[in-house]
Amino acid sequence: MFPALITLIIAGFPIAFSMILVATGFGIIQFGDVAAYQLLTKIEDTASNSILAAVPLFIFMGAMLERSGIAERLFEAIHMWTRRLPGGLGIGAIILGTLFAASSGVVGATEAVIGMLAIPVMLKHQYSKSLMSGTICASGSLGTAIPPSITVVVLGPVAGVSVGSLFSGLLIPGFLMALMFMAYIIGVAYFKPEMAPRIQDQEPDIALGEKLRITLVALVPTMLLIFTVLGTILLGMATPTEAAACGALGAVLLAAAYRNLTVSVLSTSAVKTVNISAMILLIVLGGSMFAGVFFASGGMATVQALLMDTGLSPWMILGMILLIAFIAGFVLDLISVVLIIIPVAMPIVRILGFDEIWFCVAFLVVLQTSYLTPPLAPAIFYLRAITPPEVTLKHMYKGVVPFILAQLVVLALVLAFPQIALWLPDVMGGPSWR
Repeated sequence: MFPALITLIIAGFPIAFSMILVATGFGIIQFGDVAAYQLLTKIEDTASNSILAAVPLFIFMGAMLERSGIAERLFEAIHMWTRRLPGGLGIGAIILGTLFAASSGVVGATEAVIGMLAIPVMLKHQYSKSLMSGTICASGSLGTAIPPSITVVVLGPVAGVSVGSLFSGLLIPGFLMALMFMAYIIGVAYFKPEMAPRIQDQEPDIALGEKLRITLVALVPTMLLIFTVLGTILLGMATPTEAAACGALGAVLLAAAYRNLTVSVLSTSAVKTVNISAMILLIVLGGSMFAGVFFASGGMATVQALLMDTGLSPWMILGMILLIAFIAGFVLDLISVVLIIIPVAMPIVRILGFDEIWFCVAFLVVLQTSYLTPPLAPAIFYLRAITPPEVTLKHMYKGVVPFILAQLVVLALVLAFPQIALWLPDVMGGPSWR
């Protein structure tokens, strides 16, 4: 099944249809007419999964934040405080990426918005093109590692793990990653100031009172939106779907409060939501059908036997699974990797005695690293679409390397010290929303 799937993907078939076609073909070969009932059951299971209802709501929230100019206000407020710091523009981009990731969870949208806002300013102030490229890619990728993340909403039900626990488990590694990104930018600006020149403009400093007013107007409503979504899930006050619905409504109210709520903004956001949701949910459906036939055909037992008979230690088997996920992230989108690997990996992880939440957090950090890693990094393709011609692929490939190393350090810390991922879920407690 796996060679057939990879062949179809390489041939240019959409991932969702490739998984559905392979599942249908092998299902009929293996089970005959009974396969139709099995595949229809998977359609019903996907359509009736209440957690997946959060996906279009999170996407709509991200689209509204992007289209209504809220992100632009945030960037201006952050830039006002960081512009005179070493690497201030880069630090501002990472902070904006962190806030945007914590309020929308849509990776591509985050990178596109930050890039469109930060790239012209960074080029104007003669930032190194490689540092600029790496910073934009890294800040956009935080949408995978900082909840609420669409990838986590899909991963939770597939892995049989609480989405709320995954959100709280990701929080510390995600913020640790953002801090390491900022530390690297500050280090570069300090030791190689020509790569990140300080802004020496002649504009008079804004009075402290005015700075605070602008910050309150731009930041406080967004922080309230983040609490509405993330805080209510972590405190056990709302399911991910309920919190996503409140967040979607909150994004509309914010756009109205900023007087940016127009028919055009609303309709564009709605159309974008339908397009992206249809793509994601069709991939989820295809993955569910593929995994169902794979399990029923004995594929899971075969994989388990192969791994257990190698004589490798549990940690080496875990390393193989994460390496496969990393390589798969080169050629597949993140949700497809989750749907293909997690159903196979989770039973093995349980047999080996590893903690499920800890493994899922480590798996997501690996996925985020593959999202940045050349030559097929999705983050670079997103950036390529919004940068001027003078920023080349060479700049981008060179720029992301230090940020990939920072992510690998975070992965090593999570693997070596599981409490980084497990402390907050233990402390938060609360209902295990699945």
